[in-house]
Amino acid sequence: MSGPIHVLNGPNLNRLGKREPEVYGRTTLAEVEALCREAAGGTPVVFRQTNWEGQLVDWIHEATDGDAAGIVINPAGLTFTSIPVLDALKMFGRPIVELHISNIHRREAIYHRSLVSTVATAVIAGLGARGYATAMHAMRDLLG
Repeated sequence: MSGPIHVLNGPNLNRLGKREPEVYGRTTLAEVEALCREAAGGTPVVFRQTNWEGQLVDWIHEATDGDAAGIVINPAGLTFTSIPVLDALKMFGRPIVELHISNIHRREAIYHRSLVSTVATAVIAGLGARGYATAMHAMRDLLG
């Protein structure tokens, strides 16, 4: 495995712990970052969050052009609407784990069709914040 794992988070995830705790839990984004770093087992982690679609696209481009080993991405609401995020991920060419805190398939119909899933190596949904640790372990396995 060479290079860091990039953990990219989309809109409103900076509000974890406050926003709809009955859906997303009470774990904060800072706590999620700590979970990821611990689960990485010494592998470097680039951990980011943005509320801006273009910033997320830029970070995917950075990972693509740089030495990122893989991407764990929770695009949040952009999962279902963003062709630019999808197109950027298509260029990555290394493992991508799509992650959702809630089980998107048990939610309203608008959350059932993920654009990102069409390019993701694997999808994790419904495990709450601990899904991030699961995603990191899965990514490490995918990278060998």
